[in-house]
Amino acid sequence: MSQIHDLSVGELIDAIRGGDVSPVEVTDHYLARIDRHNGEVGAYFTVTADLARDAAKAAAAAVARADDPLSLPPLTGIPVPIKDLNMVAGVRQTLGSAAFEDNVPLEDDHVTASIRRAGAVILGKTATPEFGLPCYTETAIGPPARTPWDLTRSAGGSSGGAAAAVAAGLAPVAQGSDGGGSIRIPSSVCGLFGIKPSRGRISGGPLVPDLAGLAVDGSIARTVADAALLLDVMTGNEPGDMYTQPSLPPGETFASHATREPGRLRIGRTLAHPVADGFVHPDCVAAYEDASALLAGLGHEVEDMAQPFGPDVVPAFETLWYAMATLAPVDPSRLDRLRPLTSYLRGRGQALSAADLIFTQAYLQIVVRAALKVLNNYDVVLTPTLAEPPAPVGYFEEVDPPENFERQKRFTPYTALYNVTGQPAVSLPLYWNSAGLPIGVMLGGRMGAEATLISLSAQVEAARPWRDSHPAIW
Repeated sequence: MSQIHDLSVGELIDAIRGGDVSPVEVTDHYLARIDRHNGEVGAYFTVTADLARDAAKAAAAAVARADDPLSLPPLTGIPVPIKDLNMVAGVRQTLGSAAFEDNVPLEDDHVTASIRRAGAVILGKTATPEFGLPCYTETAIGPPARTPWDLTRSAGGSSGGAAAAVAAGLAPVAQGSDGGGSIRIPSSVCGLFGIKPSRGRISGGPLVPDLAGLAVDGSIARTVADAALLLDVMTGNEPGDMYTQPSLPPGETFASHATREPGRLRIGRTLAHPVADGFVHPDCVAAYEDASALLAGLGHEVEDMAQPFGPDVVPAFETLWYAMATLAPVDPSRLDRLRPLTSYLRGRGQALSAADLIFTQAYLQIVVRAALKVLNNYDVVLTPTLAEPPAPVGYFEEVDPPENFERQKRFTPYTALYNVTGQPAVSLPLYWNSAGLPIGVMLGGRMGAEATLISLSAQVEAARPWRDSHPAIW
């Protein structure tokens, strides 16, 4: 018999609206699993049990009052954790840093507010590395976030806790954010579907600046439809957003595209990437070739393409990353609480001039304009998500900060390209290696074309379902 955590978000919504299960039962089930397993996987920094139970009771009352269940907010009674880079009023927001371990915001940010308005139950704050900078989640706030497929290995980052929660059955779906691959990296190593939407699709306000336009919120889930449901809830712009996207046509939703055929698409593919030496692990090559064959078998035109980005893009992206490391205003008396990597990145960022940043942004814009002439020849582009299988916990931390950063670049040479262009991208969980570790593949789409990626991903999921592939902890 299925347990509550076996159900997809869509199935949970139907069960709650049909009276088969109450939001209180659902919330208690997930809180019990968090209590049992969070110490192993390090998914949550903060568990908001009282807040969640109060929201679940309110959701149950709303269901009982509703004359028409379809009139209820779309995620009524559905548990959704929030990444600890995001603001939840009255709940500790550490940003993954001991320097902010007692920081409590007074208001929700726009993403959290939209999730609350949708009727969701906030279970807690998921683990993230310090300021969301690394591609792994190891902090002074809590234990490392580990992939449930092998607890000796990292869940990735910076949405590592979010992915660990969903993969271990400690949440049915999770909000994440992605500035250099931070949704797609943990989705890949945790065997999940993750979507980074287009630049400007979701407001990062009221505090997160969008000057460079690298980061955007998105969703991590076990199914394409579940990720699309959460994406619909978060989508929207607010006054002051520098980047925006037009709304979908009236009556259209991203979730509806998970039930539509994508049509025959032209799909470019490449193993090339701009990071020095170009190494790609054989397991990642195998996943890429397997996905290529599957897509061709579904009737799509799959062809090799040139990689439009060269090595020159890497130092330019690094410059923006150094600058992002300086954005959090750290109390000088707490600087000694920062992790060595963060201090290193902040030092590099503080040495930059305004002219350095303006030139870098202008240079990347020129590079992107040229790259889009190649990328826009295709409906979708296929690459590996990562160049290596899931990394052992401690692999990045065992060396000094400069080598740590080099290891991260070699591990994640593909994902940041879509943060530079602003295009949407997803990671698909289609392949597990001989050691039983998930190896994701990435699909990138044209700017604003999340709907195409969702339709294609749902078609692939139907051809080779993955939602019932679970780690032993399940």
